Amino acid sequence: MEKLIITAAISGAEVTKEHNPAVPYTIEECVREASLAYQAGASIIHLHVRKDDGTPTQDKNRFKEVMDAIRVKCPDAIIQPSTGGAVGMTNDERLQPTELSPEMATLDCGTLNFGGDEIFENTENTIKYFGARMIEKNIKPELEVFDKSMIDMALRLHQKGFIKSPMHFDFVMGVNGGISGTLRDFVFLRHSIPVDATYTVAGVGRFEFPLAVAAIIDGGHVRVGLEDNLYIAKGVLAKSNGELVEKVVRLAKELGREIATPAEAREILGLKKQ
Repeated sequence: MEKLIITAAISGAEVTKEHNPAVPYTIEECVREASLAYQAGASIIHLHVRKDDGTPTQDKNRFKEVMDAIRVKCPDAIIQPSTGGAVGMTNDERLQPTELSPEMATLDCGTLNFGGDEIFENTENTIKYFGARMIEKNIKPELEVFDKSMIDMALRLHQKGFIKSPMHFDFVMGVNGGISGTLRDFVFLRHSIPVDATYTVAGVGRFEFPLAVAAIIDGGHVRVGLEDNLYIAKGVLAKSNGELVEKVVRLAKELGREIATPAEAREILGLKKQ
């Protein structure tokens, strides 16, 4: 079985310090959280950036500042910027971090009702536009899917040449408006992707660690972090992203799965350090 790639989603665009004081906003806080996750065993840092007051931004200059600072502390980590941005941003606004030519970036494969009046919009033309940009820039997309239909969209657009293989999926499970975080639905998604594809599971909230165990056993990969889950245990706030990664490492060791280094993660995903 391949070694386990751990991704740390250190901040997201929705959670705030009011939810958990460890959520990073400033460059220094992002470096702290990325470094703690990296030292604990994360190979990939999934990155959203904020202004110092916590406002989400896709400004490429802010991304560059944060990414450069993270690389000082985590020189071989895979930094994976989000092109999801925040609800209401334009396509070109969301795509700004791709101008920095990262090794990987996320590509969301469908529209989702986040709750209330918030709609995370990703039309077919948006997905084509993002996919073509990533091919042009030689960026490997992590195909974020919140439901089975989004896998079908990714496969269809792969056939049309907008997404290259081998594909790498991220099953984001347990989000309001998306697929649930049950083992039944994990198995459903797992067996809906091509045999040469790889996948990561991002369980949201209380689903984070049960789905991590399922992925560890199955041979998949795991995403954890304050973007997805604020708690280390029921009712106990996580002290850092590093603490969440440490828990996955312990679970993997108990289940006999070794942790991938960044170099090994690149080999598994077919990446070349840029």
